[in-house]
Amino acid sequence: MDLESCSCYMVPLLTCCLFLLYSIICHALAAAAGSCGSSDDHLAPRSYPVVGCLLDFYRNRRRLLAWYTGLLAASPSQTVVVDRLGARRTVVTANPANVEHVLKANFGNYPKGKAFTDVLGDLLGGGIFNVDGERWYAQRKLVSHEFSTRVMREAVGVALEREARARLLPALDAAAEGDGGVVVVDVQELLRQFAFNVICRVALGAGDAGGGGGEVALALPLSRLAAAFDAAAAISARRGAAPVAAAWKVKRALGVGSERRLREEVKVIRDAIMKFIRDSSSRRREEMIRPSPAARACRGRIDLVSRMAAAGYPDEAICDMVVSFIMAGRDTTSSALTWFFWLMTRHRDVEQEVLDEVDECMGDGVGVDLEGSRRARVLHAALCETMRLYPPVAWDSKHAVEDDVLPDGTRVGRGDRVTYFPYGMGRMESIWGVDAGEFRPGRWLAAAAADGGVSPFKYPVFQGGPRTCLGKEMAFVQMKFVASAVLGRFELRPVAPEGSPEFVPLLTAHMAGGLKVTVRRRRQRQNSTCER
Repeated sequence: MDLESCSCYMVPLLTCCLFLLYSIICHALAAAAGSCGSSDDHLAPRSYPVVGCLLDFYRNRRRLLAWYTGLLAASPSQTVVVDRLGARRTVVTANPANVEHVLKANFGNYPKGKAFTDVLGDLLGGGIFNVDGERWYAQRKLVSHEFSTRVMREAVGVALEREARARLLPALDAAAEGDGGVVVVDVQELLRQFAFNVICRVALGAGDAGGGGGEVALALPLSRLAAAFDAAAAISARRGAAPVAAAWKVKRALGVGSERRLREEVKVIRDAIMKFIRDSSSRRREEMIRPSPAARACRGRIDLVSRMAAAGYPDEAICDMVVSFIMAGRDTTSSALTWFFWLMTRHRDVEQEVLDEVDECMGDGVGVDLEGSRRARVLHAALCETMRLYPPVAWDSKHAVEDDVLPDGTRVGRGDRVTYFPYGMGRMESIWGVDAGEFRPGRWLAAAAADGGVSPFKYPVFQGGPRTCLGKEMAFVQMKFVASAVLGRFELRPVAPEGSPEFVPLLTAHMAGGLKVTVRRRRQRQNSTCER
């Protein structure tokens, strides 16, 4: 066996040995520290020489959400510092003043940073969600056109209606039929498929493999592309959670294990999208010479790919942007809707209020009514309250360019990670009151009536400041459309026992095990509660 072949085996073996040693040391130190007292959510993380708070972190590694939330609730400033061996110093905050400082007041000092872009670089490339500075600004300006009222009505509305008629509602209808037995449906999986298909149609203007109707078709089924995104996103999330970044970097360099799988799935994604971009370019050139009736019917409907091509972006840059766009839209709305439907099964009184409003504001057809959607205040409040308790993105981090001091006095060093924590913020009594842990949509109606709404820095589900999510209105249009289309026709009954499902925070959060339900058709109803 030559030296090169030997190294291919020895380096992964050495990596595994180092991890084993790391785990043994952590277990031993944790056991020793445990004899001196157990970890307590109501105390700051214990810190020791050299290892910092590694022991507390290791003990709580499988319950980080609850651990951080407890620490932040106990902190007078709702901010804690996590400084441990093997990771950069991290400031975790649930303080709205700190969040505003990072996202707005001192925005320039807190980019995503190289630590973030390294983790997601293989998947997102140089797309808008993985760049900072001028590149980010130029892409944001370009993509803002995708969220105009016209695009919402024509592209988003058409995609929503098409997918609802073709897949979502027929699947629920079939489950309601039952075929002589009880049919269990995973609503989370249905919603993920629906959201992925919609965002692909909006971003690409594309159909599934086979095409038709003047569309350029993807070279593979949307289901295969979605599976590739699922795998790539999960592996990328595990990169971010790795105790030592060098571990996944070594595996990437050697092309082994999960990093080999990531490379394969990213290739599936990029090959399909690059072929689509090139086919779209060829189609546009052909149509300029010999326009077809289908193309004339679609003229004026400009998708993201066409807009970037017209602006002179190279194919690789267009591909990066499309991947980012799909990643942003594929799981966020489906995550929020999954928890919304689960909460409706636990709060039938709120569901009834939503149903009454939907009947009046949005009708019983399968169509997107932007004005009716905007008038649906109760539904809007219920969705906001859902995302307060179960945000699609549980935490987000920035990295300091220069030394700084947060409004609460916390020192931030150059290169430190600053993490704001929407999941924990939604549970802070200091922000929401003693009923912070309860599902109470009325708080949103009261806030709107009293002072015009809730500060985005108390509720950073859509970020805030210059990086405020451009797709916020599109997300609400989609969520309200799905909520009204499903609840207006079907009653969902969960098959799982009582109790809260597990909230799993990856790149985008999801419900562990999915949302398994049985389905019953509703009778036609007529009420009137919509605000005019």
